[in-house]
Amino acid sequence: MVIKNTRMKRDFIYTTDFNVDEIHNFFESAVDIKNKLINGEDFKPFQGKSLAMIFAKPSARTRVSFETGFFRLGGHALYLGPNDIGIGKREAVKDIGRVLSRYNDIIMARLFDHHHMIELAKSSSIPVINGLTDYNHPCQIMADILTIYEHRGNLDNCKVVFVGDGNNIVNSWLKLASIFPLDFTCLCPKGFEPDTSTVEDAQKFNLSTIKITNNIHEAVRGADVIYTDVWASMGQKEEVESREKIFSELQVNSKMMNMTNKETLFMHCLPAERGREVTDEVIESSNSIVFDQAENRMHAQNAIMLKLFSQKTLHD
Repeated sequence: MVIKNTRMKRDFIYTTDFNVDEIHNFFESAVDIKNKLINGEDFKPFQGKSLAMIFAKPSARTRVSFETGFFRLGGHALYLGPNDIGIGKREAVKDIGRVLSRYNDIIMARLFDHHHMIELAKSSSIPVINGLTDYNHPCQIMADILTIYEHRGNLDNCKVVFVGDGNNIVNSWLKLASIFPLDFTCLCPKGFEPDTSTVEDAQKFNLSTIKITNNIHEAVRGADVIYTDVWASMGQKEEVESREKIFSELQVNSKMMNMTNKETLFMHCLPAERGREVTDEVIESSNSIVFDQAENRMHAQNAIMLKLFSQKTLHD
């Protein structure tokens, strides 16, 4: 029987699972992988590897970006939907982690409950990647900063303003702000602020400029990036009408974009509800980098997986 060495395996559950040097190296790695794919180079670092993808929450971009990316780098990805694994219901999370570790080389999970993600990582002897939970979405933020890096050359003095609900996207930006210097503002209605402890944890490091505000003009003035998301996420659809009334003044439209008094990039993690949180005019404008952002999910995730594999290989 083969006993796996589990001591040095590494997971990606939070943006803080990479340090500053690793984030800078991540930019170089992701761009390099992207260029290799664009140029049609024979680059297959995942040859003979298997990726198990657990989806408690469905998602087109997460599935396609992980599955296609892993395949294009030589590996095989296996989709496990809600009917395949009733994680935490039909089977204990720790049992799923142990079993999948015997069959596969890496796990990606997109779950509701963040505690399930932590338990999955603890029980697995192979790397686990957080594809989203109700608490955070680290892969999305890595794709976001890669996209900003490509368009600006760096993230120095870059003011990012998130407009909308203080959700899992905001939590991930705040986590990143605790280790990587950022100028980050969350513009949200009263009562929809991000997780208090996450804000406090990010602020105590005094590394980044962090603001949580309800004042539109104060928030967007001088913004280099305006970023938004749907007002009601999956599991909140019964709140659509009530949220639309509360969030209506925070629609990202040409008026808001002009308030920045500079050329401001627009981002959205998709799917977008055009006419609600953003107008068609803004998302189709020349300042919109939404689809570069969506493409970079694949390249960012490939770079993350390559890092986790190389880390494990070094210690096997």
